Amino acid sequence: MKLASGFCPVAKLLEAGVNVAIGTDGSASNNALDMVAEMKTAAILAKAVAKDTTAVPAATALKMATYNGAKALGLEDKIGSLQVGKSGDMIAVELGTRAANAPVFDPISSFVYSSHGADVSDAWVNGQRVMRSRRVTTMDENEILEKAHLWVDKIKALNLDPHPNHHQKET
Repeated sequence: MKLASGFCPVAKLLEAGVNVAIGTDGSASNNALDMVAEMKTAAILAKAVAKDTTAVPAATALKMATYNGAKALGLEDKIGSLQVGKSGDMIAVELGTRAANAPVFDPISSFVYSSHGADVSDAWVNGQRVMRSRRVTTMDENEILEKAHLWVDKIKALNLDPHPNHHQKET
């Protein structure tokens, strides 16, 4: 939406059997990497485009962000769902602990429509815990952030326009 490049008819594509997946590309177009927010946006926008409140329900949005994403990459036999023999990637999400996502009547709906990436408390990749209680366990987050800030300063010093096609003011 930020790039004003139009709206995808997701419901029609799904109905036609097209594998529709959800992803995020960060600062390239929306300045975020929150897959939970992307699921909500995709589900709500699909409803508006289709003019149908039943288009892309929460469970479909979740599948688009998991299994369909794996399928789009040709990796559905390795990742994208919890099954014996697959990678074992999963997250734990705190639902119902904040006023914004409580009460929880339907966990999938609450996750997709009322949560954010910050509600993810724990994560496992290939069966290995990589986040515990919102702290990354496999690398030093502070060190990574420091390096990222140093690169921002270096890039700014080069006086390069990081968004050469976005010379209009945002509203």
